Amino acid sequence: MSKIHYLTAEGLEKLKAEFQQLISVERPSISKQIAEARDKGDLSENAEYDAAKEAQGLLELKISKLEDMIANARIIDESRINTTHVQIMNKVKLKNLSNDSVVEYTLVGETEANLREGKLAAATPIGRALIGKKKGDVVEVNVPSGVLKFEVLEISK
Repeated sequence: MSKIHYLTAEGLEKLKAEFQQLISVERPSISKQIAEARDKGDLSENAEYDAAKEAQGLLELKISKLEDMIANARIIDESRINTTHVQIMNKVKLKNLSNDSVVEYTLVGETEANLREGKLAAATPIGRALIGKKKGDVVEVNVPSGVLKFEVLEISK
């Protein structure tokens, strides 16, 4: 059974666009590279052919993964998100209790995670620890560098 991927409508559209790019542009390009390398003669000693075949294999794997993600995507209805406790698609303002710094993250599915944009995957250790917490709760998270303690300051959409 395939894993369900929770996405925003925007996230799903990005995946579909990437999938179409791979199918309509990248796949024909690699096929052309293979054909050109094949035309150069002996395939047993043709590094160009081997490289193109390897690139084709990697591309097909990526296409397959995207196809699976799109097929198993579930759109999150942002209008039904509640802010009494932390859940996926919530914006969470946290205070790091060890240095008093304040950070804000939006919990998203794995494919939409981007720390530069403040989007934290709900499947990360911090994301998992935050799910279900309420404003004022203190969260302890075991990370490779030690234990982090956060206080949940605010939960919003």
